[in-house]
Amino acid sequence: MNKLKILLAGSLVGMVVVGCGGTSSAQIGGTLTGLSGGTTVQLLNNGANPLTMSANGFFAFSTSIQSGSTYNVSVGTQPIGETCSVTNGTGTVSSNGAAVTNVAVSCVANIGSNNVVFGAVSGLPTGGSVQLANGADKLTLNVNGAFAFPTAVAVGGSYAVSIVSTSTGLKCTLGNATGTIPATGSITAIVVSCQ
Repeated sequence: MNKLKILLAGSLVGMVVVGCGGTSSAQIGGTLTGLSGGTTVQLLNNGANPLTMSANGFFAFSTSIQSGSTYNVSVGTQPIGETCSVTNGTGTVSSNGAAVTNVAVSCVANIGSNNVVFGAVSGLPTGGSVQLANGADKLTLNVNGAFAFPTAVAVGGSYAVSIVSTSTGLKCTLGNATGTIPATGSITAIVVSCQ
């Protein structure tokens, strides 16, 4: 009888030891720099788990990666008027599941002979819209978020964005609506606030 108890106890201990095993996981993150206001960049990890960033600073993906597995941070959607690149974006999660915090995403303005006029709109209700104009270039917005006029403006050229019309009962104001296209860097993002 005592031998049976010892045998059962030993089996239970073995079961507990097996149950304590398993893999740890780590959060993947880093720092975003250089993103202009009024636009967004979408990051991916291993081609999935999209993360949309609208401001510079620390970021972390919502899905953790198991120890021993690889991670690969990439840019899914580039911001308007800029190009972002990733440094330290690939690796293997350590066996102790330590968080990865050294991924660096750096954004710079697209430099060329012309540049897009862009900005962001907020406050549009469902079904609401606002039409903007930059000279003869017109653009109708019906969702909140980043926008860009379809026609680029030459470096040294000026832009002057105005509100052409809004849907009934909607009032919108503009910020940073005029300026000159710089030889380097992005324009100051246009701000459209509606209510």
